[in-house]
Amino acid sequence: MLTKFRLPASLEEKPEHYIPILQAIRFAEAAQRSQGITDIGFQAARRLQFCHLSEKLRASIRFSPTLFIALQQLCKWAPLEDTTVSVWLERNDNHVRICSKLAGAACIPHLEHSQWLQNVVVMHIVRQFAGLHWVPETMAFEARHEPSLETRSFWENTRFISDQDSSWIDIPVSFLDLPNRASETQAASLDDGIVPSGHEIVSAVKLMLPSYLDERIPTLAEIAEMAGISIRSFQRKLSSAGVTYSDLLDGVRFENAAKLLRDTNSKIIDVAFSSGYADPAHFTRAFRRFSGITPREFRGKWKPQ
Repeated sequence: MLTKFRLPASLEEKPEHYIPILQAIRFAEAAQRSQGITDIGFQAARRLQFCHLSEKLRASIRFSPTLFIALQQLCKWAPLEDTTVSVWLERNDNHVRICSKLAGAACIPHLEHSQWLQNVVVMHIVRQFAGLHWVPETMAFEARHEPSLETRSFWENTRFISDQDSSWIDIPVSFLDLPNRASETQAASLDDGIVPSGHEIVSAVKLMLPSYLDERIPTLAEIAEMAGISIRSFQRKLSSAGVTYSDLLDGVRFENAAKLLRDTNSKIIDVAFSSGYADPAHFTRAFRRFSGITPREFRGKWKPQ
């Protein structure tokens, strides 16, 4: 049957290899009909885990300080997971839609088999920040697809809609500044025994940088020297972890500012200076880029807790 649909007959021996998605969709639909399987795309999606994502995407998510940044990283690196897919964010009232679409597939029937995977992959990324049992309030399919009653029983609190311009799930805007659940994401990413190249150096730099934020921040060359490696090796290790030195520095600045806003009564201008920003307006713009809200709004949200 795999051969009939021009797919490699030894797929199980090549779990890391790419295959043409449109042939895979046609194969899935034929398999569903011939074997009497219900919602084969959903059945496949149920087996997905965070560790099934590519090493580079896992690393970029794991080193994102907030969900907002993680979703931006997903939009950037999605083509590494599927070379025909694009991912973007849309604001819809008090929710954000995480949308995905396959290029050149608008007229292909039974796209729901792939769209289940697209939506559930995104769900696993959100769970690294929102908790391992989070499910979206709404899941949408570009295809005309009505999940079976059996499938719906697994998603009792989720509303399904179809025939949309793209596939998407929604999350509350209030989730955007959720911090990374470091211990859980670390465990999830190491379940398969894969440790991304550059992990140790990134962890070391994240420990070193906070000491310099309110002074002169080290250059890339200086931080490489502190880490005891060449500039070229340092850049290569950061690249393998899916980050740049600028990304790393911005993340450390944000984490420092967020901690001060949550745990102290320091004035916002002092938080800016302590986080390495000479211009408070620049600080506000940078903070908003990470969390989706201003430092003052962030403090208002966290202080009552």
